Amino acid sequence: MPKLKTKSGVKKRFKLTASGKVKAGPAGKRHRLISHNAKYIRQNRGMSVLAEPDAKRVKLWIPYGLD
Repeated sequence: MPKLKTKSGVKKRFKLTASGKVKAGPAGKRHRLISHNAKYIRQNRGMSVLAEPDAKRVKLWIPYGLD
Protein backbone atom coordinates (compact mmCIF):
# COMPACT_ATOMS: atom_id res chain seq x y z
CA MET A 1 0.00 0.00 0.00
CA PRO A 2 1.24 3.52 -0.73
CA LYS A 3 1.81 5.89 2.15
CA LEU A 4 -0.68 8.67 2.83
CA LYS A 5 0.57 12.24 2.58
CA THR A 6 0.01 14.91 5.19
CA LYS A 7 -1.66 18.10 3.92
CA SER A 8 1.13 20.66 3.71
CA GLY A 9 -1.11 23.47 4.99
CA VAL A 10 -1.86 21.48 8.15
CA LYS A 11 1.85 21.10 8.91
CA LYS A 12 2.19 24.88 8.97
CA ARG A 13 -0.96 25.77 10.90
CA PHE A 14 -1.60 23.15 13.60
CA LYS A 15 0.19 21.39 16.46
CA LEU A 16 -0.75 18.25 18.39
CA THR A 17 -0.60 18.16 22.18
CA ALA A 18 0.75 15.14 24.06
CA SER A 19 -2.81 13.99 24.77
CA GLY A 20 -3.72 14.18 21.07
CA LYS A 21 -5.67 17.45 21.07
CA VAL A 22 -5.20 19.86 18.17
CA LYS A 23 -3.94 23.40 18.79
CA ALA A 24 -4.32 26.23 16.28
CA GLY A 25 -3.45 29.89 16.14
CA PRO A 26 -6.02 32.58 15.35
CA ALA A 27 -7.05 33.28 11.78
CA GLY A 28 -5.83 36.47 10.15
CA LYS A 29 -2.33 36.59 11.68
CA ARG A 30 -0.21 35.56 8.66
CA HIS A 31 0.30 38.77 6.73
CA ARG A 32 -1.14 42.26 6.15
CA LEU A 33 -1.06 42.99 9.87
CA ILE A 34 -0.44 46.70 9.32
CA SER A 35 -4.18 47.12 8.80
CA HIS A 36 -4.89 45.73 12.29
CA ASN A 37 -4.33 47.71 15.46
CA ALA A 38 -1.90 46.68 18.19
CA LYS A 39 -4.66 45.48 20.53
CA TYR A 40 -5.93 42.98 17.93
CA ILE A 41 -2.44 41.63 17.29
CA ARG A 42 -1.68 41.35 21.02
CA GLN A 43 -4.95 39.65 21.96
CA ASN A 44 -4.66 37.07 19.19
CA ARG A 45 -1.21 35.90 20.20
CA GLY A 46 -0.64 32.26 21.13
CA MET A 47 -2.62 29.13 20.31
CA SER A 48 -5.84 27.56 21.54
CA VAL A 49 -7.29 24.04 21.50
CA LEU A 50 -9.74 23.33 18.68
CA ALA A 51 -13.26 22.08 19.30
CA GLU A 52 -13.67 18.32 18.92
CA PRO A 53 -15.62 18.36 15.60
CA ASP A 54 -12.95 20.60 14.04
CA ALA A 55 -10.15 18.50 15.51
CA LYS A 56 -11.58 15.34 13.93
CA ARG A 57 -11.45 16.98 10.51
CA VAL A 58 -7.85 18.13 11.01
CA LYS A 59 -6.76 14.67 12.18
CA LEU A 60 -7.94 13.21 8.87
CA TRP A 61 -5.35 15.39 7.16
CA ILE A 62 -2.47 14.19 9.38
CA PRO A 63 -2.63 10.40 9.05
CA TYR A 64 0.57 9.76 11.02
CA GLY A 65 0.53 12.75 13.38
CA LEU A 66 2.89 15.71 13.37
CA ASP A 67 6.55 15.36 14.37
